[in-house]
Amino acid sequence: MSEPAPAPQLLVGLGNPGPQYAGTRHNAGFWLADELARQHGGQFRPDAKYHGETCRIALDGQDLWLLKPMTFMNRSGQAVAALGRFHRIPPAAILVAHDDLDLPPGTVRLKQAGGHGGHNGLRDLIAHLGGNGFARVRLGIGHPGDSREVLDYVLRRPPHSEQTLIEQAILDTLRELPRILTGQWQRAVQALHGRRIEPLPAPVPARPAAKP
Repeated sequence: MSEPAPAPQLLVGLGNPGPQYAGTRHNAGFWLADELARQHGGQFRPDAKYHGETCRIALDGQDLWLLKPMTFMNRSGQAVAALGRFHRIPPAAILVAHDDLDLPPGTVRLKQAGGHGGHNGLRDLIAHLGGNGFARVRLGIGHPGDSREVLDYVLRRPPHSEQTLIEQAILDTLRELPRILTGQWQRAVQALHGRRIEPLPAPVPARPAAKP
């Protein structure tokens, strides 16, 4: 029987700072962190000593730190390590939300530990934390189909249909967060991995105007 996952004390949303990146696929982790703060009346504020924006909320009686690194994606570990060290939060009690090219839009997967899978934010976290023992929320954004197009793809805004699917995945994930915080990891996994993704119907083409 596997050991229960430690309750997260810190949720990190990965993304890039600045309005030019706010709506891009690579910022899906920021979207989740922002929505969680909004739902619980929290407000992110700049915190220079943690190289990011932080917020603290109470969820089902438990305190949870939220962090959005403002160091750009490939230096995310600097912010996470700084906050973790100061508050003595071990990697096993950190939950990281990030975009994932290997999953279609709207898909969400929970994962404990593991490699970086080519994700530069995760790569830097592993380097700064000295290991890969943190949990992840993998938010699917799809893949462009050509590895040469990945950088441009993640830094573009998704079309409305994909945006809606990603936002729904975030809402569904946050509904399971109380289970994750109380050690019910497997129940959250079953709920999120088994959810049905309903694509939006294709828009009906407009009829040409009748000739007079």
